[in-house]
Amino acid sequence: MLQGMRNRLCNGMMRLAAWLRKPELMVFLPAITLAAFWIGGERMLLMVALGMPLVFLMAGAFRFHEPPPPALVEGFNGLAFRPQIIALLDRILQEAPVTGRNTACLVLQFDEVDLLLDRHGRAAQTEMIARSAERICAALREGDVVARLEGGGLAVALAPQRRLDLEGMVQLAARLQAAIAPPISIDAARHYVSCSIGFCLGAQLPDALGAGLLDAAQVAADEALRNGPGAIRGFSSEMPRKRADRDALRHVLEAALDSGEIRAHFQPQISTDTGTVSGFEALARWHHPERGIVPPAEFLGALEDAGLSERLGETMLFEALSALTRWDRAGEWVPAVAVNFSAAELRNPRLVERIQWELDRFGLPPERLTIEVLETVVAGTENDMIVRNIAALARLGCGIDLDDFGTGHAGITNIRRFSVRRLKIDRSFVTRVDEDREQQKIVSAILSLAEQLGMATLAEGVETQGEHAMLAQLGCGHVQGFGIGRPMPFEQTRAWMADHRARHPAPPRIGHRAR
Repeated sequence: MLQGMRNRLCNGMMRLAAWLRKPELMVFLPAITLAAFWIGGERMLLMVALGMPLVFLMAGAFRFHEPPPPALVEGFNGLAFRPQIIALLDRILQEAPVTGRNTACLVLQFDEVDLLLDRHGRAAQTEMIARSAERICAALREGDVVARLEGGGLAVALAPQRRLDLEGMVQLAARLQAAIAPPISIDAARHYVSCSIGFCLGAQLPDALGAGLLDAAQVAADEALRNGPGAIRGFSSEMPRKRADRDALRHVLEAALDSGEIRAHFQPQISTDTGTVSGFEALARWHHPERGIVPPAEFLGALEDAGLSERLGETMLFEALSALTRWDRAGEWVPAVAVNFSAAELRNPRLVERIQWELDRFGLPPERLTIEVLETVVAGTENDMIVRNIAALARLGCGIDLDDFGTGHAGITNIRRFSVRRLKIDRSFVTRVDEDREQQKIVSAILSLAEQLGMATLAEGVETQGEHAMLAQLGCGHVQGFGIGRPMPFEQTRAWMADHRARHPAPPRIGHRAR
């Protein structure tokens, strides 16, 4: 209780000092001295005339320019650190009720900062962040303070001002993004840096201290980074709850990956020429202890948002290669297994090295692994690392399948640049292809393009025998879908293959006598 009384007394004295520091109060000094003369005569006049300026001086009213504390100009490239910017925000927020001036905090998160490290090294990453920080400082007003945060981000505390609103903050954030947009030259190479920005107004958190305001801006910046690159988000009261929900879901998904609840199911792919199994596609399924098998649409997006795409990719690759070796030992010939790779995985500079190591570990040749890449990734990428990785995997001998072809507007140049081996015709063009003449025209055009480019074709989403037959007649090389076989656990694949052989015996080969 005593400590609480001391804190309240200190806060009251600080507010009184802030009030007394207002220079405009000096205009009342003559009136105060005149009142003192009327009340107490010359003695009171003398005391007030000598004492009041001393009181104002002690409170700091005559400090027309208050330099920043020394701690604010120390550290990395003259930037403050977290403790200093929190102390500055604390002071401004405490004085706001008296001065009528408030502040706001912005947090800048550099987009793909890990990629900068992987592609260019620690020194180049640090140099780019330092150069960007210099540009940020140059774009701000005198009195604004920039601090370096853990992980390479930056925080900005705005100097006290009377009017701060959402529109002005968005404009300021956009100005800071524009400041770092020009390329940065390091070692004769040009590098582009962008950032996502979150901010919070001091007035949004009436009881907050500096740490709370910085944390709120950080929450908004994390939300911007998730929606980036180059996104801007203002703090809202719902963001902490959403962040807590995402963190909780991330822990659940991590536990599911660690315990093996998320594992591969395998969907067969059939040759339309021979009717034999030409491969399987490994698809993720979550074996939830309470809900049963959870479809991928309900958790793949959450996995990506949680930054677990690469963890899932490692699991799927391991299970796909394990399945190939187990089929080989059982005498079942499966030419290849296809594994989907996300954009996050394809940006990994060590992806090719990791896949080569896994293939060597299982003693499998590269041609038995097919890399499935979404057409949207191929159509929209300007990332040199993705281009190099896919090209390197093709040179290694892995097959490259362009998934969902027809939905991502990939140009022929991109198709050739990525060394695509096979086009996977999207199910939207396969549905009712045996009945819809327009569907047949579209599929025929895709098949003609693939033939001219020397690529194989696979139609996905085949659900009826009629669709299967029509695709075979049109010249599609391979088919996949519920009408062929549903995704199944590995343990069921051998029984499915045996049943398929019984129902669809291999056709006799020309030049061989049937036995």
